Amino acid sequence: MSRSLPLRLVLASASPARRKTLQAAGIEPDVLVSGVDESLVVTDRAEELCLELARLKAQAVLTRLRPSDDQRTLVIGCDSVLEFDGGIFGKPADAAEAVRRWKRMRGRSGVLYSGHCLVDIVAGRRAEAVASTTVHFADISDDEIATYVATGEPLAVAGAFTIDGLGGPFVERIEGDPGTVVGLSLPLLRRLLAELDLRITDLWTKVTPGNQSVEPLA
Repeated sequence: MSRSLPLRLVLASASPARRKTLQAAGIEPDVLVSGVDESLVVTDRAEELCLELARLKAQAVLTRLRPSDDQRTLVIGCDSVLEFDGGIFGKPADAAEAVRRWKRMRGRSGVLYSGHCLVDIVAGRRAEAVASTTVHFADISDDEIATYVATGEPLAVAGAFTIDGLGGPFVERIEGDPGTVVGLSLPLLRRLLAELDLRITDLWTKVTPGNQSVEPLA
């Protein structure tokens, strides 16, 4: 298929962190929230869970889009879960659960998995994979846990933490791609695009100085 058609990337996620990750890499996505009920998928395998949810999110958004003759539309669905101590942690149900998790996680390590499902609507092709990163948590105090949970940030993210916000100081180090922890791995996205005969540079955009309009790079 010709690369002459302009590319449109639709992010099937409400996550500001995923959108900012793409924007920082020169990609301006459209955002359509999937509305998928994450409780529908039941499995004890973290990799299987996050990939199936990524598929469902991409598919839910696909049903709301139509192929266009003047652009090539791609949809990326993502989902993240933390595998810790033999269990799977998505977003905590409430503040009390977030506190309990942090009291277990502090001073220890877990593996953050992020499933990615990329679909080319026009070509009818799909590429998908899971990225993983080991996260080493700081041995933080009860007071730090309570203060952090009170901000509300841990309630909105898988594993009750993030490294690109207030939770950053509470992660001692990671082994792997930081984007995986944020929820979207750019190196993995590049590889998935290549499977669809595309380059990540095909998605680069630029912002016109002085305003918010975005145009494709030549």
